Amino acid sequence: MSERILISPADLSTAMQTEPMAIIDTRDPEAYAKGHLPGAVNLRDIFTYLATSTPEGRQELQQRFADEFGAAGLSGAETAVLYEESMNSGFGQSCRGYFLLTYLGYPKVKVLHGGYAAWVAAGMPVSLDAPTPKAAAFPLKTSAAAVMIDKHQMLAALDDPSIVILDVRDVDEWVGTSSSPYGKDYCPRKGRIPGARWLEWYRMMKPTPQGQMFKEPEEILAECATVGITPQSTVYLYCFKGARASNTYLALQQAGVKKVKMYFGSWNEWARDPSLPIETGMPEMAAAA
Repeated sequence: MSERILISPADLSTAMQTEPMAIIDTRDPEAYAKGHLPGAVNLRDIFTYLATSTPEGRQELQQRFADEFGAAGLSGAETAVLYEESMNSGFGQSCRGYFLLTYLGYPKVKVLHGGYAAWVAAGMPVSLDAPTPKAAAFPLKTSAAAVMIDKHQMLAALDDPSIVILDVRDVDEWVGTSSSPYGKDYCPRKGRIPGARWLEWYRMMKPTPQGQMFKEPEEILAECATVGITPQSTVYLYCFKGARASNTYLALQQAGVKKVKMYFGSWNEWARDPSLPIETGMPEMAAAA
């Protein structure tokens, strides 16, 4: 698979010696304290922050992460590299960081392929020291229209057959027995966005001797074909809060499906607005992968 977005432990180790890098650990602080990549800054908000797609929500999202990424030392000159524990154990949190930085217009972003587990398996050094990065002015330049949609745009897509609405949540959320990964009744409603097709995010990855890794582009396109997605498709992604969908977003980008946008508010926002339609029960044949 191309290393355009994904970077291997070996390539990252080399790059850390030759160019300015900002390494961001998205895991919980307890895991970070037990060992992390040398020089890595812990930024857990990447995973935990819940966003809404209102203008006010977007403004808050932009300012919060411009501030946090700036405090982590991102000036635009550094390549930002994000990682989680492994590609299938952190609900796509490093990929959520990749999406956020893409949304905020950051020029150079990569994700450590295989995460911390692959770094350790490759025999790379780890550190217990928590660095204090030099704060920088983050170069905020949002590309919102290019990568993110709001709930009104998602609602309009329900009547647009040219758009594939893709739900990548776990199966219990898709069939409506649970409302979220945080508990079955975390949200007031269970179900899915009407007309959505389902491709569980785990299917973007496969086991390797180094742990779970993204599939090759041809394999990802084969998975996409099962729900009618081609490289020419327009795809609107959602999950619960944009993490697992960010994992799929990265996979589709790597596979050459370029017209992809994220509904970042996802089910956490949609389920809380009783004016928005939902679909419940067992899905129709057209919606099942």
